[in-house]
Amino acid sequence: MTGRLGGYVKVAAPATEADFDELYRTQWHHMVRLALLLVDDVESAKDCVQDAFVGLYRRPLRNPDAQLGYLHRSVVNAARSTLRRRGTARRHLRNAELEVVPDAEHAVIVSAEHAALMAALRQLPQRQREVLVLRYWSGLAEAEIAAALGIRPGTVKSAASRALTALENKLGGLR
Repeated sequence: MTGRLGGYVKVAAPATEADFDELYRTQWHHMVRLALLLVDDVESAKDCVQDAFVGLYRRPLRNPDAQLGYLHRSVVNAARSTLRRRGTARRHLRNAELEVVPDAEHAVIVSAEHAALMAALRQLPQRQREVLVLRYWSGLAEAEIAAALGIRPGTVKSAASRALTALENKLGGLR
């Protein structure tokens, strides 16, 4: 059973190896883009997505409708962990911070025309950035975002409003 949901192909729960392969094939690129918007590093984004799929493969979900939500939540949580580890490393290695050089795929995944928006998005607080990415990139509804982030729908609304106002102030005329 397939259908469209916010730019994603909705696929039934992976009951077989072939079903899992199809889910991976249809969702991998979308999940990498989601992670990339949160961590801004292609290799880290790929690692986040790979961990999410490994988790789903090891423990298949009984509810077929829950797998996209699981992947979203897993990718967001992995991105948070990546950023937390990165912050810890930077605090301990302030003088030896490495410059991240994007690989060849970076130009394909994040085009130059979105550089200003990406820079402004990176300046937002983490929760606001996550809400905007899940809403506008992943096309999730407020309830789905709330479930993915473990927050209330009202918090999603206020975070989105504050984030859009901040982006409008930085970029001018976004809304």
